[in-house]
Amino acid sequence: MILQTARLILRPWEAADAEACYQYAKDPRVGPIAGWPAHTSVEQSREIIRTILSAPETYAIVWKESCLPIGSIGLHHNDLAEQEDEAELGYWLGVPWWGRGIVPEAAQELLRHAFEDLKLARVWCAYYEGNEKSRRGQEKLGFRHQWTTENLPVPQLGKTRTGYVNLMTREDWLSSRKV
Repeated sequence: MILQTARLILRPWEAADAEACYQYAKDPRVGPIAGWPAHTSVEQSREIIRTILSAPETYAIVWKESCLPIGSIGLHHNDLAEQEDEAELGYWLGVPWWGRGIVPEAAQELLRHAFEDLKLARVWCAYYEGNEKSRRGQEKLGFRHQWTTENLPVPQLGKTRTGYVNLMTREDWLSSRKV
């Protein structure tokens, strides 16, 4: 599936995207704040595209003007989203693209897809303490805080952090469309 916004194309990741993925995912300001280590090579990015970013409902965020990926966004089933009618929204964006409203634009389209096309009832979203960009973005999108967990294991980094979990229901999303 391919989704579009005014400035973005959300499309499945391809092996040919490895170089672009690496250019942004190697930055230590991107992955570690989200709970994964910075990429160390184009080959590692290619393997992550093959094993992780190829999951259903995972999309490269592509800037229309360049046709190149600048980040990733997806709806995942995991420990937060255990039911068939729910998913967790996850995303990351290359540093040069921060502050341009790209993640909210991509997330709004993916939330539309989640609630209208996939008929989900709930979308969860979470962030770790210190990730103020994600916190603010989730608040602006309309997610509501559900709980906080201290000493939450972050296995890929071998650390523990404080995690914040937020939720948007289909009713919340529909209400925000009427405003």
